[in-house]
Amino acid sequence: MGDMRRIPTGSSGGATGWWRAAAIYQIYVRSFADADGDGTGDLAGVRERLPWLAALGIDAVWLTPFYDSPMADGGYDVADYRAVDPRFGTLADFDRMLATAHGLGLRVIVDIVPNHTSSEHRWFAEALEAGPGSAARKRYIFRDGRGPDGAEPPNDWPSIFGGRAWTRLRRPDGTPEEWYLHLFDPAQPDLNWDNPEVRAEFEDVLRFWLDRGVDGFRIDVAHGLVKPEGLPDMPKGYELSRPDNREMRRPYFDQDGVHEIYRQWRRILDSYPGERVAVAEAKAATPARAALYLRPDELHQAFNFDYLGAPWQAPVLRRIIDASLQANASVDAPTTWALSNHDVVRQVTRFGGGEPGLRRARAAALLTLALPGAVYLYQGEELGLPEVLDLPEEVLEDPAWERSGRTDRGRDGCRVPLPWEGPTAPFGFGPVGTKPWLPVPEGWRRLSREVQASTPGSTLELYTTALRLRRELPALGAGTGGIDWLSDPAADVLTFARSPGFACVVNFGAMPIRPPLAGEPLLSSAPVAAEDDGSIRVPPDTAVWLRAAAAA
Repeated sequence: MGDMRRIPTGSSGGATGWWRAAAIYQIYVRSFADADGDGTGDLAGVRERLPWLAALGIDAVWLTPFYDSPMADGGYDVADYRAVDPRFGTLADFDRMLATAHGLGLRVIVDIVPNHTSSEHRWFAEALEAGPGSAARKRYIFRDGRGPDGAEPPNDWPSIFGGRAWTRLRRPDGTPEEWYLHLFDPAQPDLNWDNPEVRAEFEDVLRFWLDRGVDGFRIDVAHGLVKPEGLPDMPKGYELSRPDNREMRRPYFDQDGVHEIYRQWRRILDSYPGERVAVAEAKAATPARAALYLRPDELHQAFNFDYLGAPWQAPVLRRIIDASLQANASVDAPTTWALSNHDVVRQVTRFGGGEPGLRRARAAALLTLALPGAVYLYQGEELGLPEVLDLPEEVLEDPAWERSGRTDRGRDGCRVPLPWEGPTAPFGFGPVGTKPWLPVPEGWRRLSREVQASTPGSTLELYTTALRLRRELPALGAGTGGIDWLSDPAADVLTFARSPGFACVVNFGAMPIRPPLAGEPLLSSAPVAAEDDGSIRVPPDTAVWLRAAAAA
């Protein structure tokens, strides 16, 4: 029966918490639903469509930033953390949306962006006016340049979006001045988290939204707030390192000082009733480093980027699943699983595109939803949406497009507005006649929620059924046991059992396989054939859930 090992989870020990096994749906607000027809999704549109999400079977929604912003980076450049951008509505719209969500039994998590502000934030305007050495500038990271006349940046740090991470200011008369740090776009100056005023401001922002009733926060760039003392240059050989570990060799990420910040944030969250939570967008070099964000006095969840970026290969996924569960169990924390978000190529395309990619994406969904812990779904994956690879250049807005010299098309392809219903694009994203901020492919008509809701075997039906079973089966969702592997880690198949009476089989190979244990099929990502003896054959790129008497 292969390698049979029990892998523990971080939900052992009797801990409770809705977030430990929740299914959380990410709403990219700008592309979810447009109530007023201006081409941009809004909070009123979210509110109108929430019943669809309740019917899908999720537990909570996570909303990307809807705060006042010039939108240099899709709202992750915040000008006012306590105001709703007029594109998305008003605070009253937010309150109505939140009340509707809670009335449907859905919790609401909002984004918070603490690493940087918009260059149009009042603090940055004050810093520019106040000049070098001022208290206003100490809220950010300003430095003199190196070399003759300070013409070179303070260090050699690169921006995540391409180019260098420093921009030099100039006075109105053209005289060059100090440099300021921006790990992302120049319109996103980094804050100085060594400054107590910055820490106090964000604690107050947390309380502002908690007082309104939000259930938690997704922390953007949670690993980047604290910069190393002295702002040292990049490590030697950085430019020669593999692309997959280059980001984590940057000295400005995952500094130990971030944990003091999150311990204070946890105290604030715990002071409110109703199990308010925080999830970290924290990229770390190892699962053990990522688990440090989840110690009992810190954050509740951290995104699992190793799993998110994994290829469709059984041995790789097996290794990542094992390492993730073991690392999080060491701090008694649940593991999170996700196949996509607003920053990565959609899994249908990532796994090969076309019918093969969709087949693998459907199988990956059942694998993901069968694992112990919480799961994050990105809007549109329940429809099997592919990445849009042929957006016209003139509509691209991701800052990576310009900063890369128009060689990196950026993330707009996974942010195309959702198809809801109707015969013509944009398929109910907004009122008739709406021109969305990104064009919706005409071919998405067959992928709309309306079409799939009436199509047996659709991807929407697969997700809806899987989420229902995840709530109903004692082994899944709230299940607190580990997983027992029933397959060889080097094989093209992943098989594991969860107690009581459940097994998941995923065939990554090119030939049908017989599951290593008997059981009644509960759900499959593609049709499975029954043999004369009552057993089944699992086709290639297919996942099956079994009611298995032999499960551990």
